Amino acid sequence: MIAAIKDPGSNTRGLLAYLYGPGRHDEHHDPHIVAGFAMLAMPDPGREEQATLTQLARYLDEPVHLRNSEVGLKLTNHVWHCPVRAAPEDRHLSDTEWADIAHRIVQAAGIAPDGDDLACRWIAVRHADDHIHIVATTVREDGRRPKLHGSGRRAADACRQIEKDYGLRQLKPGDGTAAKRPTQAEIHKAQRLGWKQTSRAWLEDRIRDAIPHAADIEEFLAYLQADGVEVNIRRLPSGDLKGYSVARPGDLKADGTPNYLSGSKIAPDLSLPKLQALLATSTPEEHPTARRHRHSTSWQRTTDTLNALHLAEPDGNSGTDALAQAQITALGDIINATTQAAPHELRAELRAATRMYARAQRSQVRADHQAATDLRRAARDILHAADGPGGNALAALIAALVWAAILAGRWHQARGHHQQAHAAQLAVQHLQAAHDQAAAEHLSALTHRQPAQETINDLAHDLRAAVPHHAARILTDPTWPALATALADAEAGGHQPRQLLTEAAARRELGTARQPAKVLLGRIQHTSRNPAPNRAADAARLRTTRLTTPSRNTAQPTPAPSSRPDTRPQHRRR
Repeated sequence: MIAAIKDPGSNTRGLLAYLYGPGRHDEHHDPHIVAGFAMLAMPDPGREEQATLTQLARYLDEPVHLRNSEVGLKLTNHVWHCPVRAAPEDRHLSDTEWADIAHRIVQAAGIAPDGDDLACRWIAVRHADDHIHIVATTVREDGRRPKLHGSGRRAADACRQIEKDYGLRQLKPGDGTAAKRPTQAEIHKAQRLGWKQTSRAWLEDRIRDAIPHAADIEEFLAYLQADGVEVNIRRLPSGDLKGYSVARPGDLKADGTPNYLSGSKIAPDLSLPKLQALLATSTPEEHPTARRHRHSTSWQRTTDTLNALHLAEPDGNSGTDALAQAQITALGDIINATTQAAPHELRAELRAATRMYARAQRSQVRADHQAATDLRRAARDILHAADGPGGNALAALIAALVWAAILAGRWHQARGHHQQAHAAQLAVQHLQAAHDQAAAEHLSALTHRQPAQETINDLAHDLRAAVPHHAARILTDPTWPALATALADAEAGGHQPRQLLTEAAARRELGTARQPAKVLLGRIQHTSRNPAPNRAADAARLRTTRLTTPSRNTAQPTPAPSSRPDTRPQHRRR
C-alpha cells in the first residue's frame, strides 16, 4: 500500500471536482465519502442529492477563511492531498476498511492526531475499488497550522503496519532517498505533447548520461548543454557555482518560459553539492587523446577492474561502508557508459538496467568517491574508446556487470536497504537479458566447432575435479559444449583447463547462477586471452635478478641442453 502525499494546492473546489467527476478516461465510479472529520455535519455530493461540491469545499475551507479574515493575509497552498492505493494483487477492501485506513493515515501524518477535536478538517473519497483520496485543509480549528514535517515517512510507516494487519502485499520500507515521482500534471503533459517520457524522467536520463563523460562539474554542465538540455547556471559574485537547473526543450510554463527543474528536484543524488563531491578527484585526469591510443584494451581493462571488485559485508566500519557505497555508485556509471557505447540492439535492455540501478546507487551511507576513482575512470575509458568492442569482449563485460550488480544487491540487503537491493535485482534481470543477446552469436559459433568426444570427456573429468559440487549441473547446461570448446582453445594456448576452472569458480559462487556453464565461459575466455604463465621462466628471471651482475670479461657457463626443464604444455588431440 502506498500513500503518496502530493504537493500542496490552493483550490479545494477544483480538486473535489476531479474526485467526484468521471475521471479523464471515465475511470471514476460511484464517488462517495468513506471517512472524514465530523462526519455528521459533512455534506456528501455522492450520496445526498441536495449536497454540492461548493458546499463541501466551503465546509473544508471554513477554518482557512476564518484565519485569513483574522490575519488579513490570504493563505495559499493549504490543500493537502494524499491518494492511498493498494497493490494490484490485493483483495478489494470494503468502505469500512478504507475508512479505518484513512483514519490511521491522517493520524500518522499529523493531519488529525488521535483524540484531537481541534484537528484539520479532512475527508476520504472513494471512486474506485483499489484506492481512496484523502483531502484536508491545513488549518486547525484553533487557527494553528499542523506539524507536517516528516509526514510522508510517518504515513509510509503506517502503511507498512496496515499491510500486516489487513494481510495485504507487504512493500519494503524506504529510507528517504528515492527520486521524486512525476506528478499527474507532468504525465498528462507528456501524453498531450506525444512524449514517451515525462520531462522529469527525460532529464534524469540526460543527467546520468552526462556523469560518466565528465571529469569535473564544469565538464558535466558543458556536456549537458551539448546534449541539447537547456541549462540555467547560477554563480556567486566570485564566479563559483551556486546552483544549476535544467529544462527539456519544448517544455514551457504558462508564461512561455522554460520549465526549469533543479537537480535535487529530479533525484537526491543529482543536486549540485552531490555532483561536485562525486566528480571531485584527487588524481589528474588523463587526456582523451591518450585514452584513444589504448582503446583496443579499454573494454578488457574495465572487465578486469570489475572482476577485482569486492564488496565486503557491512561491518559497521564507516570507512569500509563508505568505500562500498562509492563502488556501488561508480558501478552505475559503468552500466550507463556501456549502454551508450553498446550496439543499438542491446541498448533497450541496458538502458532499462541503467534506470533500475539508479535507485541502488544512493542510500543514507555517505560514499567516499575518492576511493572509486579507478571505476569511474574505467567508465570514461569506454566512452572515449575510438571503436566499439567485439562481441566476445562486450559479452564478458556485461557478464562482469551482472556479477557486480548481484554483489551490490547483496550488500544493500545485508544493510537492510530493501529498496536499493530490489532495484539492483531488477537491474540484474535486464543485464542478464542483454548478456544473452550479446553472447548468442559467439556461443553458437563455439558450439558448432566443439572438440572431439574424447577431448570433451577429458575436459569433463577436469570439470569434476575443479568444481565437484556443481559439475552435474554444468554438464547438463546447454552452454557446456561451448564451454568445452573454450577450454580446449585455452589449453591449446598453453593454459591448464583444471586450473582455469578452479580460478573462474573461485571468483563467483555458482549456486545462484542461472547457467553456471555460461558464467564460467565468460570468465575463462576473459582470463585465457593472456599468454599462459611459464612458471619455470618466471623463476629463472627471479633468480637472475638476485645474482650480482658479472663483469663483461667473465665468461658465463652455458648449461647443457639436456639440463633445461621441458615447460611446453602437453596438448590433447582435437
